[in-house]
Order: sequence, then C-alpha cells, then structure tokens
Amino acid sequence: MKSKHFIKNIIADSIAAEMGIERGDWLLEIDGTAPTDIFDYRFLIADEYIELLIEKPNGEEWLLEIDKEENEDLGIEFADGLMDEYRSCQNKCIFCFIDQMPTGLRETLYFKDDDARLSFLQGNYVTLTNMSDDDVSRIIKYHLSPINISIHTTDPELRIKMLNNRFAGEALQKIARLFSAGITMNGQIVLCKGINDGNNLEQTIKDLTIYLPHLESVSVVPAGITKFRENLYPLEKFTKSDALEVLKTIHRFQEEIFAEHKTHFIHASDEWYILAGLELPLAVRYDGYLQLENGVGMMRLLLDEFDEALGEIINSGIIIGEREISLATGLLSYEYIKILTMRLTDHFPHLTVHVYGITNHFFGENITVSGLLTGTDLLEQLKDVNPGGCLLLPENILRFGEDVFLDGITVKELENALQVKADIVKSSGRDLINSILGV
Repeated sequence: MKSKHFIKNIIADSIAAEMGIERGDWLLEIDGTAPTDIFDYRFLIADEYIELLIEKPNGEEWLLEIDKEENEDLGIEFADGLMDEYRSCQNKCIFCFIDQMPTGLRETLYFKDDDARLSFLQGNYVTLTNMSDDDVSRIIKYHLSPINISIHTTDPELRIKMLNNRFAGEALQKIARLFSAGITMNGQIVLCKGINDGNNLEQTIKDLTIYLPHLESVSVVPAGITKFRENLYPLEKFTKSDALEVLKTIHRFQEEIFAEHKTHFIHASDEWYILAGLELPLAVRYDGYLQLENGVGMMRLLLDEFDEALGEIINSGIIIGEREISLATGLLSYEYIKILTMRLTDHFPHLTVHVYGITNHFFGENITVSGLLTGTDLLEQLKDVNPGGCLLLPENILRFGEDVFLDGITVKELENALQVKADIVKSSGRDLINSILGV
C-alpha cells in the first residue's frame, strides 16, 4: 500500500488549483518518490519540473506534469503540517514550563514537542536530543534553515543535569555538524539562578561565538517559575541585582563581539531590563530583531512603532471625539503601555484610556507576561472597574488565533460577564494606536 498524505486545502490561484488538485485528494508521490514528511516534500518540489501522483477520493490516480519556477510553492496544505506524527520531548528539563501547569487545562497544552521539523515550520526551539544523525544529515542535504536550538549551556555534564537526559551533552556535537554545513541557527539560553548563570553563562557565550556567523543570535531568558512546582527541582527567582549582573555580562560580550563580527550576537530578553530598572536598548542593538519570539526587543519595537505611527497621525490632523476605552495587559509591559497611552491622551483630550495591569494569580505572581494571562484572572480583576466602551486585549493572550484563553474561558464569556465588547490587538505599535483611537 502506498504511503499517502491527505490534502486539507488548496490555496486559490496556486499551481495546485490550476492543475485540478482539490481538498480531499491524496498526495502519493513526487517524481516517483513517496515523501516521508515535510522535509522530503519541500526538497522534492523544489525543481522546475516535477511529476505529482495524486489519488482522487474515488481511487482514481492522476499523474500531473508541472513546470514552474525553482522553489516555487505548489499551494498544497496538508492535514498534518509535518506530514508525519509529532515527536514528543524526551527530556525532563528542570525548568520545563509544562511541568509547572495545573491539571484540568486543555489536553493539547500538555504536549511537549521537541521536533526539529517544527523549528523550520513554526520557529520552535529544539534541544537536539530527539534528533538522530539521519535527521541532521537530511537537514544538511536539503539545506534547511534556520533551525532554532535550545542550548542552555555548553557544559555537557551540566546540560545532562538541566535536561535530565543522558544524551543531552553529546547532542551539542550536532551544532558543530550544522555549522560545518553552513546551516543558519539561532540559540536560546533559559537561565536558572545558581545553575547556568555566572561563570557558566560567560563560558557558554565564549564557546558559542566559534559558531559565528552561522549561529546568528543567542537569547538569554529567565526561567519561568509558576506556583505549581511541588516535587520539582527547586528553582529560585532572579532579583534586581541578579538582573544587573546578567546584563553586565551580556553587554560586555556584545561590545567585544560587535567589534570583531559587527553583530551583537548575544541578547537579553526584555524581562532583564525591566527587572533591573534599566532603559531598553535602542533598536540598533537588536540586530534586526532575530529573537522577537523570545521576548527580545519586543518592547523596544513596540515603542518605536508607536512613536512613528503617532507622528503620522498627529501630522494627518485627524480629530478624535469623545471616546473611553480600557486596556488590559500583563504586569511586565504595564508601565510601558501606560506611558504610551498617556502620549495619546496628551494629544487627544477627548480620549480616555484606562490601563489595567493584571496580576497572574492563576500561574503565580512570578509570571508577568501577558501571553500567560487567563480568563479567570481577567474576570476577577476587571469585574469592578470601568471598561468604557471597549476592552482591548493583546493578541498573544489567545492561543493560535483561537477565541479561548488558556483556562478554557472564551472571549464571548468574558464579554458577557463584563458587559463590554473585547477587541484583540495585534502586536505592532501601529495596531495599538489604531485600536485605541478606533480608526
């Protein structure tokens, strides 16, 4: 029996649509080869001339000859984005956030992925412990990049301890293979107090610089610590003085590395600056914002986009009438959002914006990012406030474009309980201004 992949959607006006491929068809072969997963598929469709073997729902097989541009996409979307089963994580990391979640949430929230293919598709960070030598060879053969790697430390023994996986130390050797093949990489260090910080952080940064320029950037983020850590490894919360030391180390290496390589390479997430009480770096220090998904430079980018959009709006001469709204966010960004809204209300005196910083009681007060706020906390802390005519919520508070919060409460349930319309705001400064002004 042929291996086949179910086609769930065809993009309009694509090559696949022109060839008569439809939702519900099955892909059997490309140039006589049955693709195992998305790695094979992307490689096999890259040529200018390919032959597809498609099976229609009635069992009829079509052999389609396709002329196209090199690397041009066909416009086929599969039922499973990987075209294969997801690989679950084999580690038991001492800082794993999923291990710190309460019971009773949606089942999908407890799945731990460590699949390198998701790194290329969705930007996920992988530890390499779940990646075989054959997987590395395929990445090199297909020259797939970038790949995002959770490094944490370059000390093999310490990495074994942090990941609770006896193969975690030797997995670091795969970075050298990828580097030698010219594969673009980005790295991540989840910093745990008293474990991989201090001298170990310095040594890790030194060790990783040998992989420049193919290792483009490395982020340093503090381990998230929820209140659900019973029977887990005892992690401590970083203090202001700790954050100052971490930033001192990172800034020193940034200067040294930039002098030689013209890139800052090692980056601190926004939490470190806020905890230390320091101003955020200017945009130029973020090297094009390579680590936004790790919270590196998100606040600086928001501030700059907001200021640019505000200048354009002021110059346009737009007039805003009476308008009163509210905005809820995590405590991490609360002070910055307040400053931004005050700039708006200074220019538009008929505009009233209530900004509410939501404390995360659900996961614990150590968690301050807006992306981990729940409907429960929003309902409890906003029930007695003035929401105005609209409640603005950041886009990352919802999972993957759904209308449901982490704890299962829906946006509609929140609206009904608070008796206010909720609008979801995208992450850019321009979107924030447009949502606040209602334009």
